[in-house]
Amino acid sequence: MTDNKRRVVITGMGGLSPIGNSSSEMWENAKKGKLGIGEITHYDASDSEIKFAGEVRDFDPSALMSRQEARRLSRFTQFAISAADEAFRQSGLDMEKEDPLRCGVNISSGIGGLDIIEREHSKALKKGFDRVSPLFIPMSITNMAAGMTAIRLGFKGSCTCLVTACASSTNAIGEAFHYIRDGYAEVMAAGGTESCITPLAIAGFHSMRALSKAQDPARASIPFDRERSGFVMGEGAGVLMLEEYEHAVKRGAAILGEVKGYGASCDAHHMTAPLEDGSGAAACMDMALRDAGISPSDIGYINAHGTGTPLNDKGETRAVKTVFDDHTNDLIMSSTKSMTGHLLGASGAVEAILTVSALQDQIAPPTIGYKVPDPECSIACAPNQAESIRTEYAMSNSLGFGGHNASLVFRRA
Repeated sequence: MTDNKRRVVITGMGGLSPIGNSSSEMWENAKKGKLGIGEITHYDASDSEIKFAGEVRDFDPSALMSRQEARRLSRFTQFAISAADEAFRQSGLDMEKEDPLRCGVNISSGIGGLDIIEREHSKALKKGFDRVSPLFIPMSITNMAAGMTAIRLGFKGSCTCLVTACASSTNAIGEAFHYIRDGYAEVMAAGGTESCITPLAIAGFHSMRALSKAQDPARASIPFDRERSGFVMGEGAGVLMLEEYEHAVKRGAAILGEVKGYGASCDAHHMTAPLEDGSGAAACMDMALRDAGISPSDIGYINAHGTGTPLNDKGETRAVKTVFDDHTNDLIMSSTKSMTGHLLGASGAVEAILTVSALQDQIAPPTIGYKVPDPECSIACAPNQAESIRTEYAMSNSLGFGGHNASLVFRRA
């Protein structure tokens, strides 16, 4: 179905997460099965039942910007700039040779600057609302990561921020892919960012009974395990530099992979719970395969949404079995959230980077912490150790509150 469409390739990847502060470091640690989850240090969690999160460690924004600029940007925006800067440098783009109106940005965030909202509200209650910072609004609004990235890179084309909860950055990459494929741009910086390991965010998800209360970090984020009880909050960012194929070839860019297909659907079912039969997610995966013009048997690896919540993992497994049928037995579907925790609106972008890297090295990253098999999640998940794969295509799934489903199909360079 895409034979007469423009091809879209990946020429740069940048990211940071609880398992690394660059895309290459993330991938090396993912292959090793490194656990990035530990005790919460962003605030005093001693009185909370939730003790663990996946925090980005040793992040220094002064390596990218002045201290004054860093003070004017919230952490989620700093993350986005860091990831985009890495992807841009890797791509080798020279803006003096590009039409900036043909270069765009689609960087999402599920929640945005919640840390700033909490901080300024607390200040207002103590000192009066007239003391709220004049930077409160620009620091907290969700689109600022995209806007500041565009300013940083000099990209003057379409600049958008797509918000679909935990599917946000997968949708952002997919929409940017179609935007280039359909001729509206040559280059798009696409992905997502999130940093909301805050008292209010943790309390909100905890009150929904969505978070793991595990006392052992190694058994906190355990997708597909029968004893799974919720997800672990994470933070980070991922940005892919997407580029029209002929444009990339003409300038001699190194091609890291290709985006081949994108699907998006909605369960139209419940505010937070997915359809138990996985039919909404199945429709999304099927759309992505048809958009790529390939059959289910062409996929050898799936990076699962795999949050570690009882309903999500069971529903996603059913969806995969619906779409892939007998080929399910030949698939590996692992969840890197077992290492990073759930990065909410940034998860799809970080997982896209890991999926493209898996295709490059022909290695499926593991699902760590896995001990107790669940018959309702009976798909090979590379338990506790990376596994070799032989495939040209891989899929990455993201599912969000509101019933949002998004899937991407990648092709090996």
